[in-house]
Amino acid sequence: MVQEYQSPVRIYKRPFELVMAAYVRRFPKCGLIPVFVDSEIINQSQSEDGSVVVTERRCTIDIEAPRLLKRIAGVDYLYFKQKNTLNRSNRTLHIQVHNETFSNRVNVRESCSYTVHPENEDWTCFEQSASLDIKSFFGFESTAEKIAVKQYASSIQKGKEIIEHYLRELEKEGVTYVPRWTPPDVSGGVEARLQLPPPSAARAIPGSSAKDGLCSKDPTSPVELLPGSPDDKLDADYIRRYLGDLTPLQESCLIRLRQWLQETHKGKIPKDQHVLRFLRARDFNLDKAREFLCQSLTWRKQHQVDFLLDTWERPQLLQDYYSGGWHHHDRDGRPLYILRLGQMDTKGLVRALGEEVLLRQILSINEEGLRRCEENTRVFGRPISCWTCLVDLEGLNMRHLWRPGVKALLRIIEVVEANYPETLGCLLILRAPRVFPVLWTLVSPLIDENTRKKFLVYAGNDYQGPGGLVDYIDREIIPDFLRGDCMCDIPEGGMVPKFLYRTAEELEGEENRLLTDSIYKSASIFKGAPYEMLIEIAEASAVITWDFDVSKGDVIFSIYHSKRPPKKDSITSLGAGNAQLIDRSWVLGQDYSMVEKAFTCREGESVQGSHITRWPGFYILQWRFHSLAACAASSLPRVDDVLASLQVSSHKCKIMYYTEVLASHDFRGSMSSLESCQSGFSQLSAATTSSSQSHASSTISR
Repeated sequence: MVQEYQSPVRIYKRPFELVMAAYVRRFPKCGLIPVFVDSEIINQSQSEDGSVVVTERRCTIDIEAPRLLKRIAGVDYLYFKQKNTLNRSNRTLHIQVHNETFSNRVNVRESCSYTVHPENEDWTCFEQSASLDIKSFFGFESTAEKIAVKQYASSIQKGKEIIEHYLRELEKEGVTYVPRWTPPDVSGGVEARLQLPPPSAARAIPGSSAKDGLCSKDPTSPVELLPGSPDDKLDADYIRRYLGDLTPLQESCLIRLRQWLQETHKGKIPKDQHVLRFLRARDFNLDKAREFLCQSLTWRKQHQVDFLLDTWERPQLLQDYYSGGWHHHDRDGRPLYILRLGQMDTKGLVRALGEEVLLRQILSINEEGLRRCEENTRVFGRPISCWTCLVDLEGLNMRHLWRPGVKALLRIIEVVEANYPETLGCLLILRAPRVFPVLWTLVSPLIDENTRKKFLVYAGNDYQGPGGLVDYIDREIIPDFLRGDCMCDIPEGGMVPKFLYRTAEELEGEENRLLTDSIYKSASIFKGAPYEMLIEIAEASAVITWDFDVSKGDVIFSIYHSKRPPKKDSITSLGAGNAQLIDRSWVLGQDYSMVEKAFTCREGESVQGSHITRWPGFYILQWRFHSLAACAASSLPRVDDVLASLQVSSHKCKIMYYTEVLASHDFRGSMSSLESCQSGFSQLSAATTSSSQSHASSTISR
């Protein structure tokens, strides 16, 4: 495999001629690079007017490698050929290097260039690229590659210091200026030359040498690199200022991925900070990061995520009941987002708004977080690429572990993990109740391992003690609801009124869907035409869970079991798309059995429940139209039944339902996760560990 390297642009705030004077001092040998043993000029030539000088050297390198490897290779030193082309007129130096030793086994190529800064002729730019291709090396190809990459990375680090070291030496000697080369016809016949003036003739570089409005600091101060800006070509100081400290190989990965994006993606490309996040998420594996990033860019383009903050208007219901918001910053300058999850009605938000709106809300939070990171980077003068999230779990109980809500949360986490990697700096979880481990068991498998390491959990009031919240957030901005002094205007949440709930058809009709489907499905039940759903169970003790709302009419719900599947040719259509799965020829008690006692569900009721299967086979969930005669316990109808019959205008009922099957081992690991709002169906206690009996429970809420 070919290893490649591309450096950022290194900018010296010194004229090209002075940098060249410092450069030639590193030959024939350089004490700052111990592996650079010696060099000799083997050929030198120049053009007629002296403007172009070509110098070829043979360099001796002592690679730090295991003695055994050197003995196997039969060499103590490696030899490289270097060709320098200095163009005094254009003020450029191009350097080409290739290996002489093992050239039939290993291919090493390096290219460097010193050029004049395009916006300031008194500054000098340096760029460097290299490639390594080990075809064969006595069976030690991998070892040799690792050694070579390590040595090269070390020499790059040293290379940053060498020119600065010799520039300081020149300065101490009083050399702060080298005249530019002039051609013979311009200089009146004076022979063109590039040499150092005697110390007595040295003069300081004018303080106004910076052009185009760029500032030049006192040249007597230590050599400094050009401060970059996000609009510049990547240079070393810009990387340090806006992106942080990266190793040379990490810098190379960033630059190469950025170049690839510029070549292949016409138009807008991600900002450097965002590209770097994808590289970090894949441990700077360029190929994996490129694939990861391209998938995200396609997703962003498909759903117009770049314009989300400018085009999406948050529904008023979301503003009233979503208890989260931005709140100042943490001690490291990272934006702080607070979520009062325990005060939020997750089921109400899902039912009233749908997953689509909630996902857009989460995406808008992430997009706003990216903006705030950029702003804080400018404000605090250091790279800030992630934010801190504080989650208050006071009030969290089993209603938050409502299965469809958890399912929606997991789907949202998948989208965020795929498109916003390395954006979470720290997650502070406060006042975690005893039920929190259950939620963590469900959510943690979908969270990246590096992200999970950033979670800090505090139970009860532990966050108030040493090592608590004050270690991460300044005391003066701790919110009032956490016993701080700072007023926080984050909504308090609360229960979403049921009359705001939407039907499955309305939720499925959302345009520009970010999710391909909804967790809820809708069904119609007619008189004489029940709605039936078939579930195949492969092992005993699996758990069938359900959650449905009766949006119109009254229904009777029950569950049946059969050891044999319904025959396709015996399935009869009952109109409106409903199919009868229970064969008319089947006899109850022989061909199939009722495993969940039938019960009536009224219009407007929410029903959640679970059934632990006793046998493998085929389970049929059935919803039937409810009539007065079907369930009247006496000849006199109840008042509620009469009123219900007056509200139903036709022989039709409608439900929204969600079902899920949990394997027995998954269920035992998160038994309590089946509990939901105002339900007790997770009270499965002793029966959950026994496969010898069936157990079911349901809860109805109005």
